[in-house]
Amino acid sequence: MKLKGQVAIITGAGRNIGEETAKLLALEGAKIAVVDFDKERGDRVAQEIVASGGEAKGFIADISKEEDIVQLMKDVVSLWGGIDILVNNAAVSDNKHVLEITTEEWNKVIAVTLTGPFLMSKLAAIEMIKKGTAGKIVNVGSTSGFYGRKRAVAYASAKGGLVSLTRALAVQLASHNIRVNAVIPNKIGSPVGKSEFDPTRPVVNLKGRNGLPIDLARAVLFLVSDDSDFIVGDLLFVDGGVSAMMVGD
Repeated sequence: MKLKGQVAIITGAGRNIGEETAKLLALEGAKIAVVDFDKERGDRVAQEIVASGGEAKGFIADISKEEDIVQLMKDVVSLWGGIDILVNNAAVSDNKHVLEITTEEWNKVIAVTLTGPFLMSKLAAIEMIKKGTAGKIVNVGSTSGFYGRKRAVAYASAKGGLVSLTRALAVQLASHNIRVNAVIPNKIGSPVGKSEFDPTRPVVNLKGRNGLPIDLARAVLFLVSDDSDFIVGDLLFVDGGVSAMMVGD
């Protein structure tokens, strides 16, 4: 087991990418804090992990609220004694054009999708440093953070900011033996904020198929394991080759 005895916090773990990542890391021996805004979803995933022989517990938290994150860290440390891994997966999207989005909608997306990972990383890093062992943080970005889109102006902006946040954290936390990296998916599983997955959704990539949550979960596992010990501040694209293609080709 690559993660035996380690404690992992995964946000947005009640479905899709977060759920699959939680289950895969649990199979590798990690104790999983299944964090989700929806208690029922988080508890379900935690129960399924336990039923499969793993160790997990559901935690409810709004990651846009610092007080929720402070309490989350206290609860996880109280239960398992420390934190080794953080996967910042939770996000919301606006799907709005710049001429129609409201300031309130913009602020909500930025609060969850960018400020949330900042706060989670800051407070988790404090606990990792206290524990004194190697910490790992993985941010779940998006190809939307690298290209302009006809819609989702706030989401694209937040994911672009997450790229810079990843690199800044990598530089600032390296001396504390904490590695920070990011995975960059494209159309993996169900759309952001939705549970339904449409396998017939058209995709254009070099693999000719839809991305699956397990595709990204395996990349996350690589980045939080010792297999990637010399990889720091990197962006691992898990997009079926979308980023390598020329528009219109």
